[in-house]
Amino acid sequence: MCHAITRAIASLATLFIFCAITTGQAVGAQSGTPQASWKYDGRNRVVGSGGPAPIQDLTGSWAGPRSGAGVPDFKRGEVPPMTALGQRLFNSNKSMDHFGPAGTNDTTATTCDPLGFPRSAIDTIVEMAFATMSDRVVALYPYQQIWREIWTDGRELPKNVGAAEKGAPDPRYYGYSVGHWEGDNTFVVDTTGIDEKTWLNAVGDPHSVDAHIQERFTRIDHNNLQLIVTVEDPKIYTKPFTLGTEYFKWVPNQLLDERLCVPSEVIDYLKAIADPAGGGKSDK
Repeated sequence: MCHAITRAIASLATLFIFCAITTGQAVGAQSGTPQASWKYDGRNRVVGSGGPAPIQDLTGSWAGPRSGAGVPDFKRGEVPPMTALGQRLFNSNKSMDHFGPAGTNDTTATTCDPLGFPRSAIDTIVEMAFATMSDRVVALYPYQQIWREIWTDGRELPKNVGAAEKGAPDPRYYGYSVGHWEGDNTFVVDTTGIDEKTWLNAVGDPHSVDAHIQERFTRIDHNNLQLIVTVEDPKIYTKPFTLGTEYFKWVPNQLLDERLCVPSEVIDYLKAIADPAGGGKSDK
């Protein structure tokens, strides 16, 4: 397994290093390698559909893109033209890909700041899990050991997040989410109130606090899950768009890896390797 420093930096900004994280896991489903009792192993895969999907239930652990479980890679959508405000914000965001470790202002990569949503759902989605309660569904992400509460009790999303008026809710890194079922197998999640300090993705695409993000989780059968993420943010983009599509497979032993960004290790990495490397590409 890669050194923890490399793993932390990689998980934050560049998809290609995910390959290093999962080296040795992306092999056939019939691998004879013994499975550890307390470790996720992508070689321990489900085969086939596993039968019909249970009705209105996502509960359990799921392996995502580049998890070693043979899941199709993330299909990125096409970002539409930005408004003048959106373009200014985008130009101020210096991604790891274009500016390198020394030149980026992506604080998730330099100081392990929270990824926020929806970036947590598309940039580090090697695995995820769901826990169902009577009034909410909790989405769990192994990267940074964080969770989101998706309320299913019929409440509406807040409409005044970040407003100056007394009692207005504050913006959050992971926003405010409500969910409902469409039919037996599609769970629809609507989120708003996301802190503007966060990016939509590692590229640096911005968003406003009023952005409306929708996730559509469709459980195709027992073993396969599809996620489509869409964005509606007229302050920043000229039209709504699909941020991307992801696929997941059921994890047989339900174990997931711990994936952490440790600030002290990242700082040491930047001092020893990234800073001497220069600022990377300067054009967007």
